[in-house]
Amino acid sequence: MNKKTVLLALSGGVDSAVSALLLKRQGYHVIGLFMQTFRDKITTKNPCKNKSSMTDEKMAELIAKKLKIKFISKDYKKDYYNRVIKPMISDYKKGLTPNPDIVCNKLIKFPYLLKEAKKLGADYIATGHYAQIKKAKNENYQLLAGKDKTKDQSYFLYELDQKTLSKTLFPVGNLTKEQVRKIAEKNNFPNWNKPGTKGICFLGKTQGIKPFLETKIKQKKGKILSPEGKPLGTHQGIAYYTIGQRIEEHLGLSINKPKESAQKRYYIAEKRKGNILIAAPENHPFSLKKKVTIKSLHLINSSALIPSSLTARIRHLGQFHEGKLAKSKGNYTFTFKKPVESLAEGQSIVLYHKNQVIGGGEIRV
Repeated sequence: MNKKTVLLALSGGVDSAVSALLLKRQGYHVIGLFMQTFRDKITTKNPCKNKSSMTDEKMAELIAKKLKIKFISKDYKKDYYNRVIKPMISDYKKGLTPNPDIVCNKLIKFPYLLKEAKKLGADYIATGHYAQIKKAKNENYQLLAGKDKTKDQSYFLYELDQKTLSKTLFPVGNLTKEQVRKIAEKNNFPNWNKPGTKGICFLGKTQGIKPFLETKIKQKKGKILSPEGKPLGTHQGIAYYTIGQRIEEHLGLSINKPKESAQKRYYIAEKRKGNILIAAPENHPFSLKKKVTIKSLHLINSSALIPSSLTARIRHLGQFHEGKLAKSKGNYTFTFKKPVESLAEGQSIVLYHKNQVIGGGEIRV
């Protein structure tokens, strides 16, 4: 019997490195693919300057050599910029809060892995995501949360479909991060204690999205108002901020708090036309929403009945909120059992039944 071949996205991180080892142990013929994506020009203003994809590539190549697997590096930078970065910048300009990691998985990582796997004659693709795939009795595939609830990445994968899931393996999905690091250390992987990626995948070591957006979108000073419409202060442009973000001066958010709430933390509660931000103190009723519209709902199994018992996440590793999904005039809405704070248009709402991902879409308030 011939060995099955797997094309693995080898990123240079510990999760994909251990994935390669586990796949080899399971008898697969493994090919490692390093996907070159974002590589902006290095400038003094560029927040990506501390991140070197070249270093990641070298690490990935080193792991492949150690495991004696074939290594390939492919340049997807142009497509990544045109299909992920440019739309992301456009959405921020519109006042939305997009999630480029989800778009990357949908439009770049998984489709391009499948395309390359077909060229190479590989039977499967694999990544180091903390998620699980289960084949149900009806021959359909289910996407499940990863075993490690503190690292679960199923939120980023809700756009995957049946065809993709049938060809995908997540080797570390049934492990905890601690177990993965121990396996890497035991096998003398040089990246066993490498810090995990935090924040947006392509930015690297940065303080957040704002420094990056400042290199792409011009500042436009605007007003910050209270929920009652009273002037509180100024900001540098609504494109730089998101709903639920704390008002802090180092972010270019300057306000004079009313005496009655001077000791309270203030957060961005709403974006309005005219470059206006609404700020409210923590736990203010104005920041709470009971219902959202879901733009372009994607169901992982479109032929299956949607369970009546659902929970929703509005951000990665966020709280699970109980609620009801409804369809009216072609639009899906999700009504929360209890009002939810900090709902930002453009972010994704991902629906779960127990630990199974049902689907998701973009939030519209």
